[in-house]
Amino acid sequence: MAGLAESGSNPDVDLLYDINGLAKDAPHWFDRGMEFVGEYGLLLAMVLLVLWCWWTVRRRGDENAAPAVAALVWAPLAAGVAVLVNVPIRGFVERPRPFVDHQGLDVLVSGKTDFSFVSDHATLTMAIGVGLFVANRKFGLVGIGLALLEGFCRVYMGVHYPTDVIGGFALGTAVALLLSPLAMALLTPVTKAVERSRRAGWLIQARSVGRAGQEALIPGARVERPEEPDLAA
Repeated sequence: MAGLAESGSNPDVDLLYDINGLAKDAPHWFDRGMEFVGEYGLLLAMVLLVLWCWWTVRRRGDENAAPAVAALVWAPLAAGVAVLVNVPIRGFVERPRPFVDHQGLDVLVSGKTDFSFVSDHATLTMAIGVGLFVANRKFGLVGIGLALLEGFCRVYMGVHYPTDVIGGFALGTAVALLLSPLAMALLTPVTKAVERSRRAGWLIQARSVGRAGQEALIPGARVERPEEPDLAA
């Protein structure tokens, strides 16, 4: 894999220079903004997106709330597992950062001394995005879009080759999807138990929906109705 970086005619390197070249023509303030977004901003956005999706699911409070929350719990767990899987991959491939082998790159973030393939940021964001897609299609599409933007930022910043990003997308997607059935089988009973809890049930369903609505969802459950006043009295 390191050999791919040595050929200037390689499409991977050509695309690296094309995307990173945009940083040279951009204003300084824009580069600083891209540096923050690519290093921290989009990761924070993914966390907020997961929390927003959780808030929406618990307020809706239907019978699918527990499985949906289980899928939301799996999204960041999948990202963590994917990054752990990436540790031996990086050690095996040992691909240097692009600025080590190529001159003239505008590197926006200094201090990157580890290996380049695959991108942790691309892996994290795509794993969360695909995990969100399992829980909620709309939020998942937004998450996948943010992951694609993260991949662009990493190349723009001069710290990854395009194939580093593609590899991260593939790794994050594979972990999130392939392990999803096992994760859901383990997490759904936990979220259902939490849903039945008096103290922690609000984590799965909002109180206004969870207590009043649960009786309506249980077959054969009696719903107490207040007695109507006797207007004839």
